Amino acid sequence: EALPDGSNVRQELCSVIYSLNVLGSQGPRKMTVVIPGLSRTHDPVPVKPLTENNTILERFKNNNLDNLIVLNNKEPQWNAATESYVLNFYGRVLLPSVKNFQVVHLDDPDYVIMQFGRSSDDQFILDYAYPFTALQAFGIALTSC
Repeated sequence: EALPDGSNVRQELCSVIYSLNVLGSQGPRKMTVVIPGLSRTHDPVPVKPLTENNTILERFKNNNLDNLIVLNNKEPQWNAATESYVLNFYGRVLLPSVKNFQVVHLDDPDYVIMQFGRSSDDQFILDYAYPFTALQAFGIALTSC
Protein backbone atom coordinates (compact mmCIF):
# COMPACT_ATOMS: atom_id res chain seq x y z
CA GLU A 1 0.00 0.00 0.00
CA ALA A 2 1.24 3.47 -0.86
CA LEU A 3 2.35 5.83 1.87
CA PRO A 4 0.47 9.17 1.95
CA ASP A 5 3.46 11.01 0.45
CA GLY A 6 3.90 8.37 -2.31
CA SER A 7 7.55 7.84 -1.38
CA ASN A 8 7.29 4.04 -1.67
CA VAL A 9 5.61 4.06 -5.10
CA ARG A 10 7.76 2.87 -7.98
CA GLN A 11 8.84 5.46 -10.54
CA GLU A 12 8.33 4.70 -14.23
CA LEU A 13 11.16 5.69 -16.58
CA CYS A 14 9.67 4.93 -20.00
CA SER A 15 7.31 2.82 -22.02
CA VAL A 16 8.15 1.20 -25.36
CA ILE A 17 5.38 0.19 -27.74
CA TYR A 18 6.03 -1.92 -30.84
CA SER A 19 3.53 -2.14 -33.67
CA LEU A 20 3.44 -3.58 -37.16
CA ASN A 21 4.03 -1.26 -40.08
CA VAL A 22 1.61 -0.85 -42.97
CA LEU A 23 3.08 -3.95 -44.61
CA GLY A 24 2.29 -6.11 -41.57
CA SER A 25 5.11 -8.50 -40.74
CA GLN A 26 7.02 -7.58 -43.91
CA GLY A 27 9.50 -4.77 -43.40
CA PRO A 28 10.70 -2.86 -40.35
CA ARG A 29 8.59 -2.64 -37.22
CA LYS A 30 7.45 0.64 -35.72
CA MET A 31 8.55 1.70 -32.24
CA THR A 32 7.09 4.41 -30.02
CA VAL A 33 8.99 5.50 -26.92
CA VAL A 34 7.21 7.51 -24.24
CA ILE A 35 9.25 9.14 -21.47
CA PRO A 36 8.37 11.54 -18.66
CA GLY A 37 8.24 15.19 -19.63
CA LEU A 38 10.68 17.80 -18.39
CA SER A 39 10.29 20.44 -15.70
CA ARG A 40 11.23 24.11 -16.17
CA THR A 41 14.68 23.20 -14.84
CA HIS A 42 14.94 20.48 -17.52
CA ASP A 43 14.69 17.61 -15.02
CA PRO A 44 12.40 14.64 -15.73
CA VAL A 45 8.96 14.99 -14.13
CA PRO A 46 8.60 11.90 -11.90
CA VAL A 47 5.85 9.49 -12.94
CA LYS A 48 4.76 7.47 -9.91
CA PRO A 49 1.37 5.99 -10.79
CA LEU A 50 -0.91 5.08 -7.89
CA THR A 51 -3.37 3.37 -10.24
CA GLU A 52 -3.08 1.43 -13.49
CA ASN A 53 -4.78 4.32 -15.33
CA ASN A 54 -1.89 6.65 -14.50
CA THR A 55 0.95 4.56 -15.93
CA ILE A 56 2.90 5.98 -18.86
CA LEU A 57 1.48 3.30 -21.15
CA GLU A 58 -2.17 3.88 -20.16
CA ARG A 59 -1.79 7.64 -20.38
CA PHE A 60 -0.35 7.24 -23.89
CA LYS A 61 -3.19 4.89 -24.92
CA ASN A 62 -5.73 7.43 -23.66
CA ASN A 63 -3.94 10.33 -25.38
CA ASN A 64 -3.31 11.97 -21.99
CA LEU A 65 0.14 13.27 -22.91
CA ASP A 66 0.56 16.00 -20.28
CA ASN A 67 4.17 15.92 -19.05
CA LEU A 68 5.07 13.09 -21.44
CA ILE A 69 7.44 13.10 -24.43
CA VAL A 70 6.53 10.85 -27.36
CA LEU A 71 9.35 9.71 -29.64
CA ASN A 72 9.44 7.29 -32.57
CA ASN A 73 11.95 5.21 -34.43
CA LYS A 74 13.21 6.81 -37.62
CA GLU A 75 11.70 5.10 -40.62
CA PRO A 76 14.32 3.30 -42.69
CA GLN A 77 14.37 3.88 -46.43
CA TRP A 78 14.19 1.11 -49.01
CA ASN A 79 17.50 0.58 -50.82
CA ALA A 80 16.91 -1.07 -54.19
CA ALA A 81 20.58 -1.96 -54.62
CA THR A 82 20.74 -4.01 -51.41
CA GLU A 83 17.01 -4.86 -51.45
CA SER A 84 16.71 -3.91 -47.81
CA TYR A 85 15.63 -1.11 -45.52
CA VAL A 86 18.54 1.09 -44.39
CA LEU A 87 19.35 3.90 -41.96
CA ASN A 88 22.41 6.13 -41.94
CA PHE A 89 24.33 5.39 -38.74
CA TYR A 90 27.32 7.50 -39.90
CA GLY A 91 29.75 4.58 -39.63
CA ARG A 92 28.78 3.55 -36.09
CA VAL A 93 26.70 0.50 -37.09
CA LEU A 94 28.43 -1.90 -39.45
CA LEU A 95 26.09 -4.89 -39.84
CA PRO A 96 22.46 -5.07 -40.89
CA SER A 97 20.07 -6.32 -38.24
CA VAL A 98 16.36 -6.11 -37.46
CA LYS A 99 17.53 -4.92 -34.03
CA ASN A 100 19.12 -1.72 -35.42
CA PHE A 101 17.11 1.44 -34.78
CA GLN A 102 17.27 5.20 -34.33
CA VAL A 103 14.91 7.27 -32.15
CA VAL A 104 13.79 10.76 -33.19
CA HIS A 105 11.14 13.33 -32.29
CA LEU A 106 8.51 13.91 -34.97
CA ASP A 107 9.24 17.67 -34.83
CA ASP A 108 12.86 17.06 -35.93
CA PRO A 109 13.25 13.64 -37.62
CA ASP A 110 16.80 14.46 -38.74
CA TYR A 111 18.10 14.81 -35.17
CA VAL A 112 18.81 11.32 -33.81
CA ILE A 113 18.34 11.25 -30.02
CA MET A 114 19.29 7.59 -29.66
CA GLN A 115 20.66 4.84 -31.87
CA PHE A 116 21.33 1.18 -31.29
CA GLY A 117 22.84 -1.28 -33.73
CA ARG A 118 25.11 -4.20 -34.49
CA SER A 119 28.78 -3.33 -34.94
CA SER A 120 30.09 -6.94 -35.16
CA ASP A 121 28.76 -10.47 -34.77
CA ASP A 122 28.66 -10.17 -31.00
CA GLN A 123 28.84 -6.42 -30.32
CA PHE A 124 26.31 -3.60 -30.44
CA ILE A 125 26.66 0.17 -30.06
CA LEU A 126 24.34 2.44 -28.09
CA ASP A 127 24.47 6.21 -28.50
CA TYR A 128 22.04 8.49 -26.69
CA ALA A 129 21.54 12.17 -25.92
CA TYR A 130 19.40 14.35 -23.66
CA PRO A 131 16.59 13.92 -22.63
CA PHE A 132 17.42 10.21 -22.25
CA THR A 133 19.30 8.96 -19.23
CA ALA A 134 21.75 6.06 -19.52
CA LEU A 135 19.26 3.77 -17.76
CA GLN A 136 16.41 4.71 -20.09
CA ALA A 137 18.56 4.24 -23.21
CA PHE A 138 19.86 0.87 -22.02
CA GLY A 139 16.36 -0.31 -21.15
CA ILE A 140 15.01 0.76 -24.53
CA ALA A 141 17.88 -1.03 -26.30
CA LEU A 142 17.11 -4.22 -24.36
CA THR A 143 13.55 -4.22 -25.72
CA SER A 144 15.00 -4.69 -29.20
CA CYS A 145 16.93 -7.86 -28.28
